[in-house]
Amino acid sequence: MNTAAQTLLERILSDGQVNDEVIKVDRFLNHMVDPQLIELLATEIANRFSSEKIDKVLTAETSGIILAQPVARILGVPYVYAKKKKPLTMTAYYAAASFSFTKQESTTLYVSQEVLNSGEHILFVDDFFAKGSTLKAIEELIIQAKAKLIGTAVIINKSTRRDIESILTLEELQS
Repeated sequence: MNTAAQTLLERILSDGQVNDEVIKVDRFLNHMVDPQLIELLATEIANRFSSEKIDKVLTAETSGIILAQPVARILGVPYVYAKKKKPLTMTAYYAAASFSFTKQESTTLYVSQEVLNSGEHILFVDDFFAKGSTLKAIEELIIQAKAKLIGTAVIINKSTRRDIESILTLEELQS
């Protein structure tokens, strides 16, 4: 287990909670944020994609932003977050539906056509991967933009999919 995974596991055991598929990390990841921990996790994720051609990091508003920003900084590229509400200033856009199992609500994600371009190589970054609804919406946005998804990286993968880069998996947390 790498340093980032070990540090995250220790924080979850000391300051968080794992209850079946519900992982409570609001004291250090998604409500109150430990910037040193985020930097460690972002460095691990960026290192995994450092040999890939990445033009932009893409995430979903809001929880993914905390990780996407330092990953993009380390990779030396901009990051874009798909918005949950379309501002009046966004006239040309890509849109895709997503369902949040944590919040039990449907939403539409919007990305301006000004910030996501044809041919770009995109890394999708988020905090959790659960059922894949957010990734499905992000993939649809990338297809609409005629860009290319290079990879998906999350802090915790709660699924059995192994094509998702993650710091920890639900299985590791439950063992």
